[in-house]
Amino acid sequence: MKITCWSDFACPYCYIGNTRLKKAIKDLNLENEVEFYIRAFELDPNAPKNVESTTVERFSVKYGLPLNDAEKEVNKISRLGIDEGIDFKYSSTLYTNTHDAHRLMKLAQSKNDPKLVEQLANSLFDAYFTKNLKLADKNTLINICEKIGLNRKEIEEVLNTDLYNEDVVKDEEIALMGGIHAVPFYLFDEKYSIPGALSYEDFKTVLKQINDGDKLNDDNDASRCEDGVCRI
Repeated sequence: MKITCWSDFACPYCYIGNTRLKKAIKDLNLENEVEFYIRAFELDPNAPKNVESTTVERFSVKYGLPLNDAEKEVNKISRLGIDEGIDFKYSSTLYTNTHDAHRLMKLAQSKNDPKLVEQLANSLFDAYFTKNLKLADKNTLINICEKIGLNRKEIEEVLNTDLYNEDVVKDEEIALMGGIHAVPFYLFDEKYSIPGALSYEDFKTVLKQINDGDKLNDDNDASRCEDGVCRI
């Protein structure tokens, strides 16, 4: 079974959804049956290199909420992450551009090592949502990539050039042509689409149905992020 996922490392529902999905895969003993492929999707390609606003402030502006109400909604999303066993600190995230992080994911994917790719994805999500680091910071990205085993010279080459830029753009163009405007977005076996972070039980049901060869109904009501903020 091939699962393609469009996601952004600054998207809370991507981290939450992937955690739920991976748990369902493990509990169904499908780890050796599933090929998981990550495609890039920048929620805000024009996001700054330096922090200009807080997550709560962005929610307040996007939804026209008072800051106190916006903070409550952000904390609700954090609790979803905490319920999945993640030390989720969404309200204190440092929102910056994620383009370089996606390019480094392409470097990892070029090694044809699924475990390396999974380690990098987990490390990038953890850096943003748990450690509250800036994913646009080159030293941060170098440290993350070196710790999971990527070569420093290759890491710096990516960060100091436009290497893999076209690959990131291609992923986003595929998403646009497929009508994908929010993440996470999952495509199972190139046939069944799941827009959003399903619950653990729903992911489990989807996996069982596909593994058993049953037809699947798309779910259009799951939680996801769009345009730099997430549905509440």
